Formats: sequence, C-alpha cells, structure tokens
Amino acid sequence: MTMETFHINTYLTPALIQEIIHSGRKVALHPEAQVRVKTCREYLERKIAGDSTPIYGINTGFGALCNSIIPAQELELLQKNIVISHACGAGAEVPSDVVKAMLLLKIQNLALGHSGVRVETLHMLCELYNRDIIPVVYEMGSLGASGDLAPLAHMSLPLLGEGKVYHQGILKTSSEALASEGLSPIKLGAKEGLALLNGTQFMGAYGNILAANSLVLWEKSMLVAALSLEAYNGQKAPFLSPIHAVRPHKGQVYAAQQMRRWIENSGIINETEGKDVQDPYSFRCIPQVMGASYDAITYVHETFNTENQSVSDNPLIFPDEDLIVSGGNFHGQPLAIALDMLAIALSEIGSISERRMYRMLAGKRGLPPFLAENAGLNSGYMILQYATASIASKNKQLCTPASADSLESSNGQEDHVSMGANAAVKCMQVFENCERIIAYELLTAARGMEYRDKEKMSPNTKSLYSQFRALIPHKPEDVFMHEDMEKALICIQNYKI
Repeated sequence: MTMETFHINTYLTPALIQEIIHSGRKVALHPEAQVRVKTCREYLERKIAGDSTPIYGINTGFGALCNSIIPAQELELLQKNIVISHACGAGAEVPSDVVKAMLLLKIQNLALGHSGVRVETLHMLCELYNRDIIPVVYEMGSLGASGDLAPLAHMSLPLLGEGKVYHQGILKTSSEALASEGLSPIKLGAKEGLALLNGTQFMGAYGNILAANSLVLWEKSMLVAALSLEAYNGQKAPFLSPIHAVRPHKGQVYAAQQMRRWIENSGIINETEGKDVQDPYSFRCIPQVMGASYDAITYVHETFNTENQSVSDNPLIFPDEDLIVSGGNFHGQPLAIALDMLAIALSEIGSISERRMYRMLAGKRGLPPFLAENAGLNSGYMILQYATASIASKNKQLCTPASADSLESSNGQEDHVSMGANAAVKCMQVFENCERIIAYELLTAARGMEYRDKEKMSPNTKSLYSQFRALIPHKPEDVFMHEDMEKALICIQNYKI
C-alpha cells in the first residue's frame, strides 16, 4: 500500500519526524506553504530591483565581510560561493536518519515564508528526500551560531550537483545521483544560499531524534528497574503514592506510578518475609532520580517542539511589514542548553542502572556472588559490571556542558556562539551508552531471576523476561559475554512497551 504523502506546512514534532522517516513517507510542500514562500520571494525580488540599500547576505558579503557590497550581476555567484566555501565539515559521517531529519527541518523552516527562497528550491529539497538522495554530512564543524553553517553547507551541496551523497544506500557523487534520477542541479538566486546555511537544523535534527527516543528509553529503563527490584527482592513501599503526594514533582509522581504499574501483582514484591527494612538508594530512590530525568526529557521535548515551529534564518523577511531585518534567531543557545541537560538526564538513568547491577552482584539477598554458579571457577557477571561502570563513567565525562563554552569567530563579528552542535553529537553518544547500560542491567536482572520463583513475577516483568530468554537462554556456566551483551542490546532496542 502506498503511504500518504506528508505535506509540510507549519507543524513538525519529534514523534512526527520519527514517523515520517521510519515509515518511508514522501514529503511535499503544503499549498499554504507554497503561497507563503512565493509571496515572500516576490517581495524580496521587488525590493532588490527597486532599492540599492545594502541588505546583509543578499547584496553584501557574510559575517565580518558584511560591509562588502556585491554587484547585482554577481549575486548568483555569491550564493553558490557561500555554500561551497562553508562546506568545511570534518570527522565521522552523520547517520542517515539525522541527515533526513535535517532535510525535513530545513524544508519546514523555509516553508514558514520568512527566508525569501524560491518554491523551486524547496521542491528540490523534497526531491532529495523522496528519492533517497541523502547528503554526506560530517559531525564536526559547527559552532552552533550563525546557523549550523558547515553541516548545512554539506547538506546543500547536492542542490548544486556538488559533494557526495548516499543514493539508495550507495555512495555516489551528487551529480551521478541527480542524473540517475533525471534531475538537474539548480542555480541559487539571491539570499538562497544564506537561507540554506543559516538555521539550527543540524542540532535540531539530533535533538528531535534524541527527544523522541529518550522518552521511549526512559519507559523501558523503568520496566528493567522493576525486573531488577524483583530479582533483588526489594520493597514496594518507596513507590506508594502518599510519599510522592507530599513532594509532587511531576516526574517523580509519574515514575512512582510507573513502578507501581510494572510491579503490580508481583508475588515476589508483595512478600513481606525475608526482606531488609530498607533498600539501597538505587532501588529506593528510583522515583526521585528517574523522575528528575523525566522532567528534563519533557523540557527538552518542548524546547525542540518550539524550535520546529520557528524561523532560525537571518536576515528575516516580513512582506506585510515591508521589513527585512537582521537578528539572531540562528543562535543555538536554547538548544545547546537543552541538549546538555538531556545528556545529564540520560547519564543519570545509566548511572543508577549500573548501581543496581552492582548491588545484584554483591552476594546478598539469596543471590550468589557475581550471580555465578560455583563462584571462583566461574566469574559470573563480575566483568560485565566492570564494563558497564566504564561506560557509565564515560557518560559522566561527556556531560561537561558544551553550552558553557564559546570561541569568537569571523574576525570578532560572531563573538559568542552556543557550541550546540557539539552538545548534540556528544548527547547522542550518551544516549547510545545509556541504552547499552540498560541492556546490561537487563542481563543482570534476568540472571538474578533464576534464583527466584518466576511464577510469582509480575505479568509485566515476566513478559520482558520471557522475550529476553527467548533470545538469550539461561546458561549457568561462564560464556563469551560480548555476544550476550549485543543480544541484550537488540532486545532493549526492539522491545515494544
């Protein structure tokens, strides 16, 4: 069945971006967006033809060269030059899903009708997306202000037939990919190169994907925590609603509610005999720690949702007000701070998860040391915890805030920058590391359950345990642990909650 085309207009959310990318839907400009874009372009062209006043980036140079006036006959070359000269990315290639999100966000941003681009240019961006011509973009090179200049330049090169792309998964030159689809490179008009490069779509693409995926990972981590609580023979008292009613942070209340949901009808948790009076903080304080992370994730989600509906170009064009004005909407500080906050929130999810693993290996509460059969001959999960601790520590190192840093550029014209692009890339690393830690806690909790009465498990945790064991059968002796670690990661990634 052919998927319905999504018509980009004024509304993209993190979840919707994920749905469009993973469903394979085609995209096109909404008729209302076409009217806005056309109206703005016609106004700009009249303004250029009838007024020789310098307008930044339209008939001037860029950055510190803003006072250099460009002759009318060279305006087209000016726009080409900004794209090819700014394509200074370095490092690893950006994942294709992130580049696809960049394309969607750039189309959305320009479709709001304050950038002065032509409808034809937006149609060409849609063609790249729809025909699976995905530009090669690099992780490093953006300061997160003046727009994500370097990565957006690489994203824009294929419009000119320059640079490299993945065409249906195969690396090609842009010119080869365009020709194979019967497309021709376009020539950029006044303002268009600048409009393509200005904006927050690099950090925005990462942020939208991370915001959506972090909410899902948070929910999965709560279910794994519930399984660990059963394996550790923990208490249910810390999750009772009266505790959280008198400290009603939204995330804390919700986290306690989720824990009650996951351990509902657990005979193991409902038993009163043989339990310690109190559990360690990594179990007892799940609502407080995980709730704080949940609140941070929801703030990040709201921040990127707002940015998706915003114009981050410069200068901005307001035809109804007869106004073309330079401002600073390209500055990524709101996103940079949100991404740094998200990295901390994710790191804490992983940190408390690793501590629960550590507790389950301590040889207490009826569990053997390191969950090892015949401990000594077998090491059990001793080194799994070492590896997990290393990853948790790496996350803490990655939580140094990028947004607190700034280096001036463009001969001092751009004297404060957000470093939001760096925040985005390292936040993705923290997310991937956190996902692994949760998977390794699942390994540990499932092993701990081998020493409990599995018939008394909560139906919710038993569903996760059963799916896990279908992928990784219990083996009491020492095994090649890396293979099980990778399978556990697949289980976490694929589990539907």
